[in-house]
Amino acid sequence: MKIVLKNLTKIFPSRNKKAGEEVIAVNNFDFTIPDGKLIGLLGPSGCGKSTTLYMISGLQKPTSGQIFFGDDDVTELSTENRGIGLVFQNYALYPHLTVKQNILFPLQNLRGEDKMTKQQMLERAYEAAKLVQIEELMDRKPSELSGGQQQRVAIARALVKMPRVLLLDEPLSNLDARLRLQTREEIRRIQKETKITTVFVTHDQEEAMSISDMIVVMKLGVVQQIGKPQEVYDSPENLFVAKFLGTPPINVFEGEIKSGKLYIGEAAVLETPGIDDQPVHVGIRPEGFILDDNGPLKCKLNNVEVMGRDVSIVSTHTASQNPQVRSIIDADNKIDPDTEEVRFALKPHKTFIFNKDTEERIFIEEK
Repeated sequence: MKIVLKNLTKIFPSRNKKAGEEVIAVNNFDFTIPDGKLIGLLGPSGCGKSTTLYMISGLQKPTSGQIFFGDDDVTELSTENRGIGLVFQNYALYPHLTVKQNILFPLQNLRGEDKMTKQQMLERAYEAAKLVQIEELMDRKPSELSGGQQQRVAIARALVKMPRVLLLDEPLSNLDARLRLQTREEIRRIQKETKITTVFVTHDQEEAMSISDMIVVMKLGVVQQIGKPQEVYDSPENLFVAKFLGTPPINVFEGEIKSGKLYIGEAAVLETPGIDDQPVHVGIRPEGFILDDNGPLKCKLNNVEVMGRDVSIVSTHTASQNPQVRSIIDADNKIDPDTEEVRFALKPHKTFIFNKDTEERIFIEEK
């Protein structure tokens, strides 16, 4: 099911009636979610990602704009008539009901042409349970399940109605690190098997990048960038996106363009043909450093962390906006941890230049 969002806007009235300051939670969101894809809505708290999800679900009404499921305008349609499955962060299971009863619950409320026999409902419930691999837990109560198992029950309950659209609102936030990894892999497997168009809301960029076909990065209600996860990581359109994506985070320096060259401090680190002289922000991915005894970028060495396959060099530089500069290099490179200075050359495709005022990306002309 294709989802089309047209000029979607949500404005909340001010809590302080005297001040009269309205809150624009989502501002003019335009996007088409392709049929059968998993889309990650990503951003920090307050960016509007959950509000967007609630408007798609019908739990909140847009201030303006339209929502289409396929060719159907569902903007004014009630939640129960949209054909969605919704999974919340807190599972929202009925504690007094068994797993089976929790999964059956949405089917028992169907009326009219959609009403099913008990046998049909049971068959559908076991199909959903099998899909999320909890069929052996059907007679247990939620209190007898782990967090990961409870989340699977919530997903099965959302899937049992065979929804046109599956909406997941930070579904992994209450799980520990190991369960998060396991459950996000399960969500991706289920989505691929069912081919249900899925919208996944998270503030965790690693989660979104690992399972999404496309990600939408948001800030203060405004879409910053849309694209395939690797493409957005490799080519951020502004400084916010560059800083939000990546673990460890990108290293940001104060820089300057002078006479066709990029300077960090006194060092000319890259050729920048076609860019006017100006002060800039410079973002360098941790993997964008090349250990080089003759490299132009000199940093003061703090520490060398051996991580097996890679080595993380922790250093400082007077032009760095980060307290520390973190560079990840191959473990085959040998570095003396007692040395005071380390020098780097830079990988041009891992180095990004941003306008000092607008923080928009400045692209280097390819030769």
